[in-house]
Amino acid sequence: MKSLLRYVRQTPLLWIQGYWIFYFIGFFALEQLQLNYTIIRCPLDDYIPFHEAFIIPYCMWYVWMYGAILLFFLKEKEDYLRLCFILFAGMTIALICYVVWPNGLDLREPVTGDNIFCDLVRLMRVLDTPTNVCPSIHISSTVAIAIVGLRSKLFRGKWYVKVLIWVMTVLITLSTVSLKQHSVVDVFAGIAVSVVLAVIAYRIPWDRCLAKLSTRAVSVEAGPQKGSSTKLASD
Repeated sequence: MKSLLRYVRQTPLLWIQGYWIFYFIGFFALEQLQLNYTIIRCPLDDYIPFHEAFIIPYCMWYVWMYGAILLFFLKEKEDYLRLCFILFAGMTIALICYVVWPNGLDLREPVTGDNIFCDLVRLMRVLDTPTNVCPSIHISSTVAIAIVGLRSKLFRGKWYVKVLIWVMTVLITLSTVSLKQHSVVDVFAGIAVSVVLAVIAYRIPWDRCLAKLSTRAVSVEAGPQKGSSTKLASD
């Protein structure tokens, strides 16, 4: 345990993940509020059929997102910072939107099927209320992963990885509307958030940020300066 704490202390890039504390507190606090919600809906929503099997890619989103964060942290630090910037800034924008413009859905119909997929959908609906939906965090984060993944030098020449990224992006997007977790409006809003943030992310000199974080890591690892320790001892 001490070794783990020491590693975290000496790895400033990991400190960014402390954002999740803020996010989960904010998100679940908003879920408990009873507000005047604007119902999000568009005509296209009525033409999209429900299918419980989309619960698989919908839930795979969690593995996809955290897996992407871990992969870039281990393999490509600049893309890790870009991804975290787009992800966390997008989530913050979404939370702000939910506060100043409470919104929700009325698309859900009762799930009457009797199979494991239907059971999972019913469980998901208990845990995830049809509120705080626009922009979709599911979509904004998926698009963030796609943008960074497709542009990353880590995957240059690896067409099969890019195909996987496209397939996962499409499946996760379809899952949000097919399960009636989101309206098409939420999808386009989520895409817009990440596209705008990506423009900003690719203008930030992350190499300089990495250099500063590396310097910080070295100073943390080194601990108090020898001169300071000697002075304290003499005092």
